[in-house]
Amino acid sequence: MPPKHQNTKSHEIEYEPIPLELDEIGRKIVHAAYLVHKALGPGLLEKVYEVCFCYELRKVGLLVKRQIDIPIVYDGITFEEGLRLDVLVEEKVICELKAIDLVNPLWEAQVISHLKLTEKRLGYLINFNVVNIGHGIKRFVN
Repeated sequence: MPPKHQNTKSHEIEYEPIPLELDEIGRKIVHAAYLVHKALGPGLLEKVYEVCFCYELRKVGLLVKRQIDIPIVYDGITFEEGLRLDVLVEEKVICELKAIDLVNPLWEAQVISHLKLTEKRLGYLINFNVVNIGHGIKRFVN
């Protein structure tokens, strides 16, 4: 887990900034989402966006894995019936893709859970079923 420090003014925990490398991967992720949305628009199945999104990421040289199972480790025991994340980029950044009318807070909780369980720092929730893809991308930092 990244180092944390206590903010003496407001007593909030602040995380260290994410490394520049992660920030650059994040920019490429947002750009790939933009390219896919520009070409396909809203209204297709999630899997279509996932395939095309991963293709765009690979085109710029990023390592991409799809549909990754995340085990749950609790009390020293690993439970294999954990969660599944849509896309893992460079073994460092989690992307959950959706093609839905309304984003349910459950999906945001899912990204946060994935970040905690994998001990990753950066994640994205990308909903392609929007008119403007900028409104469909939410960034999470752990």
